[in-house]
Amino acid sequence: MKQPRRETILLIGHGSRDDDGNQEVKALAAYWQSRHPQERVEVCFIELVEPLLAEGLRQAAAGSDRVIALPLILNAAGHVKTDIPEAIRQAQAAMPNVEFCHGRHLGGQEPILELLRKRLHGALVTLDLPDPHNTGVLLLSRGSSDRAANADVARMARWIFETTGHTLVDYAFTSITEPRLEGMVQRMVRLGMMQIIVLPYFLFTGCLIKRITRQVARLRTQYPHIAFAQAGYLGIDDHLVAVLDQRLAQIRQGETVLECDGCKGSGAQRKFGTLLQTARGLPW
Repeated sequence: MKQPRRETILLIGHGSRDDDGNQEVKALAAYWQSRHPQERVEVCFIELVEPLLAEGLRQAAAGSDRVIALPLILNAAGHVKTDIPEAIRQAQAAMPNVEFCHGRHLGGQEPILELLRKRLHGALVTLDLPDPHNTGVLLLSRGSSDRAANADVARMARWIFETTGHTLVDYAFTSITEPRLEGMVQRMVRLGMMQIIVLPYFLFTGCLIKRITRQVARLRTQYPHIAFAQAGYLGIDDHLVAVLDQRLAQIRQGETVLECDGCKGSGAQRKFGTLLQTARGLPW
């Protein structure tokens, strides 16, 4: 009688110098497993925190026939396009008896939009005059050297604009690229916004979230006539769980195509993507 496949789901967090964020990654994994008690779920990190990715893959492979790696990352840049695929390639070469599958990053999905809208509403109602028509929204992300990842932030800002009553929705970044928070606040004030909500596009807490809180406090001092509110980051929520469920289902149904725009050294991924598109009769 054929034995059932032994499978491990490996959630891959970024890793933070602030342990509060790392603990939230582990708490999300525990919450997700509580929703799927039959699954074996483990956690590793790309940098700063152990177990790091290579060790996490090795631990997940122990006693498993298949490892499903799911990145807890919003937008696809170097970690998603290069670091994780390379680590999985090395793990597959070192452990050929185990199948390694790589799910897509979380991305700008409808549940993520709904969660951002939920956080935005939570901030709006804290204002004395919760009127979206005079309240600008700044979607604030980390920023990347990958232009496609930055464009995904701009797209999400547009989605928020089209699905809320806010007259002005824009985006900014905390580092690496422009525009920055302070400059965009100045622009919103010039355009007549009387209230501004800073909406962090981050999964978990950490050094950057705490720095944003300090920045917003400083902006209140600089613009005493403007009401500021800082929305919550995404955090542990059933909307986020829904995206993880979707990514897992895609792997099991064989529907996942890896993110390859701008990949370095990802010929195997491109070959896989080409074969899959050809099989479906679609142009590459």
